[in-house]
Amino acid sequence: MTLNADKKFEVVSKFRTHDHDTGSPEVQIALLTERITYLTEHFKTHVKDHHSRRGLLRLVSKRRRLLDYLKRTSLERYRKVVAALNLRK
Repeated sequence: MTLNADKKFEVVSKFRTHDHDTGSPEVQIALLTERITYLTEHFKTHVKDHHSRRGLLRLVSKRRRLLDYLKRTSLERYRKVVAALNLRK
């Protein structure tokens, strides 16, 4: 399931780098994190939903690749995103 428009706008406005930014790695990582959070809650009640679990694994690996890219290109932006989303300990 996709995010509703209000939640998506809220996430994009929080992580964007300029006024019309919707595709920067920070925004993409934040949107993927919201979807991952939704799916993990979904699996607490729908344990046997293996097809959606495969989609969750794809989202997690895509987020990992984006985080690796951001770490490689700009370590400061990477640390900011990780701290804002509480992705590390």
